[in-house]
Amino acid sequence: MSLTERRRDFPALRPRKSGLPPVYLDSACMSLVPQVVLDATASYYRDFPGCGGRSLHRFAEEVGRRYEETRSLFAHRLGVADPRGIVFLRNSTEAINLVAQGLRWKRGDRVLISDREHNSNLIVWQRLAAERGIRVDVLPLADEGGFDQLELENHLRKGVRLVSLFHTSNLDGRSLPIEDITELAHDRGAQVLFDGCQAAPHAPLELDRMGVDFYAVSGHKMLGPTGTGILAASPERLLTLRPLLVGGETVEWSTLTEHELRPPPYRFEAGLQNYAGLVGMGAALRYLEQLDPAEMRAHERDLNQRLTRALMEERRARILGPADPSDRPSLLAFTLEGIDPHDAALFLDEGYGVMVRSGRHCVHSWYAERNIPGNVRASFYFYNNTEDVDVLIAGLRELLARVPASGTSGAKTTPRAPSGSGRPRAAGSKAAAARSARPRRRAAPRPRASARGSS
Repeated sequence: MSLTERRRDFPALRPRKSGLPPVYLDSACMSLVPQVVLDATASYYRDFPGCGGRSLHRFAEEVGRRYEETRSLFAHRLGVADPRGIVFLRNSTEAINLVAQGLRWKRGDRVLISDREHNSNLIVWQRLAAERGIRVDVLPLADEGGFDQLELENHLRKGVRLVSLFHTSNLDGRSLPIEDITELAHDRGAQVLFDGCQAAPHAPLELDRMGVDFYAVSGHKMLGPTGTGILAASPERLLTLRPLLVGGETVEWSTLTEHELRPPPYRFEAGLQNYAGLVGMGAALRYLEQLDPAEMRAHERDLNQRLTRALMEERRARILGPADPSDRPSLLAFTLEGIDPHDAALFLDEGYGVMVRSGRHCVHSWYAERNIPGNVRASFYFYNNTEDVDVLIAGLRELLARVPASGTSGAKTTPRAPSGSGRPRAAGSKAAAARSARPRRRAAPRPRASARGSS
């Protein structure tokens, strides 16, 4: 089965009343969910709705078995030999917070982040700087891509305790050489934490071989239900962390005056867990095992290349990050001169059924430093096809033709808060024209014998 033939596995891509399927290009935010994951999630409530690890009846035993099976599947996907190194959490944000709040910090300890981290890997360090006196150093990254190893070494010489970086950026799609970073950090006595949200969905990893200390993943970006995520580490590394929460299922025993924590990972999994979601996540991981990572990467790169070529022909379009799509295969971020990114996203959705992300992508610090209000981001996964990209290109070309470049909202302005309506406010009158312009609706496809689109 080809990758795009797998579109049929995703109910969200079914044709709508217009006869057209939606064009979903926002998988970097959240991937779509295949039917097998929906079925597995529902099966928990339908067939064995018990409490894992607590009762001894058949429902509880089945939940416990599926729960631990998902742990082993995550360990296999990430190259972690011991499944006890997989801690179930709600998302990567909680995983990063577990490391940040769980380490025993001393005043003056240094944490090194990059200048384009997701808020999940920024705000927690700012809080610790204010509350515990740690120091947050910032590693600048070149806008065009590439990685300056000498700059990293210069920072490490200052005595960094933890290097905390993205693996693949949700801003511009670049990936960092995490194996090299880990080796350099360890040589200087520092540990490493990587945000793997944008990397883990696209290929298996070998974290044990690379020596990575901590790795955070969100399941909702890799075909899984919301509220599923993990922190991966060795059980020995996990023993150095103080749990964020304690209570039910985290202790071996307790009295009115003391208690003993269970070994990792269970000491970090307090209270009733998201059993339905984790059963579904197990189905998602089994589904991903069926896919060829090299084929996925080539497919996503080809889609990215197709959009890149089209945008390079538009003088008002500017691509963020590396110029070569091979260096950002799953993601393309761009701005349109004279058009507010939120207006562009609304125009594409309402006129073409194209769903993209607009704004600052939870990397507010990068945009604030450059006084940029935001951009548009299209992200690709294996279920996208060339027709998805072509529809997006058609929508962008119509939008650029309708909205003149003069008096641009794309100029550098001070970012403003969203309006009270909940919809982001346009940044200028010309940008507002994008919202008021009535886009041509894309026509329903002519009948054809095969499934819509090809790879």
